[in-house]
Amino acid sequence: MNIENPNPLAPDVEVEEPRLYKAREPIFPKAGKGVFRTFKWRFLIFALAVYYVTPWLRWDRGPFAPDQAVLIDLANRRFYFFFIEIWPQEFYYIAGLLIMAGLGLFLVTSAVGRAWCGYACPQTVWTDLFMWVERRIDGDRNAQIRLHEQGWTADKLRKRVAKHGVWLLIALATGGAWVFYFADAPTLLVDLVTGQAATVAYATIAVLTFTTYSLAGLMREQVCIYMCPWPRIQGAMLDENSLTVTYNDWRGEPRSRHRKKALAAAVPVGDCVDCNACVAVCPMGIDIRNGPQLECITCALCIDACDAVMEKTGQDKGLIAYTTFRDYDRHKAGDHAIVPMIRRVLRPRTLIYLAVWASIGLAMLAMVTGRDRLDLNVLHDRNPLYTPLTTGEVRNGYTVKTLNMVAEPRRFLLRTEGLPGATLSAAGAAGDPAPTLEIDAPPDAVREVRVLVTAPADGPRREFDFVLEEITVGGAPGEADRVGAVFHGPED
Repeated sequence: MNIENPNPLAPDVEVEEPRLYKAREPIFPKAGKGVFRTFKWRFLIFALAVYYVTPWLRWDRGPFAPDQAVLIDLANRRFYFFFIEIWPQEFYYIAGLLIMAGLGLFLVTSAVGRAWCGYACPQTVWTDLFMWVERRIDGDRNAQIRLHEQGWTADKLRKRVAKHGVWLLIALATGGAWVFYFADAPTLLVDLVTGQAATVAYATIAVLTFTTYSLAGLMREQVCIYMCPWPRIQGAMLDENSLTVTYNDWRGEPRSRHRKKALAAAVPVGDCVDCNACVAVCPMGIDIRNGPQLECITCALCIDACDAVMEKTGQDKGLIAYTTFRDYDRHKAGDHAIVPMIRRVLRPRTLIYLAVWASIGLAMLAMVTGRDRLDLNVLHDRNPLYTPLTTGEVRNGYTVKTLNMVAEPRRFLLRTEGLPGATLSAAGAAGDPAPTLEIDAPPDAVREVRVLVTAPADGPRREFDFVLEEITVGGAPGEADRVGAVFHGPED
């Protein structure tokens, strides 16, 4: 767009309007080989397998509960994870898991830098997968650059359609796998194919398909640089003992592409041959030789590329390496003693993070394995507080909720303690009042019963307890729960 010429006496010239945002420059990383690239492939396969396969795993919980191993049942407000079942009132377990996840990120970052970003982040995993598809269709780095710069031809159109088509299929599978976590996977799959699934399922798949395709296929490194807050937070997590990908400039500078000739002419040069192999493989398009940068996700692909060049030129590996700022300063000063990896990782800071993280995990595990699967809740009738009877007794009404958190029906015995002469009866049920009342609780559900408690009119309000005990086969002791209540009389 043109703007008005600021100098009316000068010839009319076109002045480009400044842009608020810089246009994205496409990055075409070269396929790498090496230890870290192999580890990334293995972790990628593992992560994708966990994500896509988990909803199809089965776990037998009996005939009264779903058999999907991992299920977020929003309709019934349950979360199933293999042998663990979380109810809405137990949401503090989810909060505990989120706290553990945060501490885990702090622990990993303080120990090995942005390893989460480089290997385990979903953005990294799916972007790696999309780039693999791109290389299979468009070719490696040089072929991709040529294809990008050439005009539109039938071959380019064919490759673009094929690449984006495969990307969309992967994105569709990603969105489809996500909804399987919220319903029985085989049943939902049939409903989706036959068009009988709920509208929200199709909407969720559409949204996740669009976001996966956009973030992993089109935006890629921009997500990490501009959208993700973690690169900015990590600065507070790193210290001089944190492992991170570092270019050892004390060894590599000055660079020279003609190192052998320079050495023969007694010209001092470093080990870096300025081949730009580290830049070519970087998925973020940065030059690690410029020092620590916000864009670096420490995927270590530049280490693989540089080590391969060092091996070809007959030099020692490690020009680019995982190291700490303290070791970097030490090596730069001439001290090249090797510090064991265990000493780099196990430091007071990381040990504190690990101790807190493990303590929370062990406490949650103990709570989950030792928790009661029975809960009793009692609510007194608000109006009337009591009803005088012709027999001279007083009756109070209560809403008793029995929460059976076991995936099988159970029978319980309800009685009172601290209220002499009290009898119980279920409202609307046949039979005479008795000191105890049997309650049948359905599996994995709440049974609500309105209970009428009758007792002698011995004075004003009295405090007592409702006691709920499980009736087991053979008389073995079962679970029990109690809750305090108030019995109102005429003198209240």
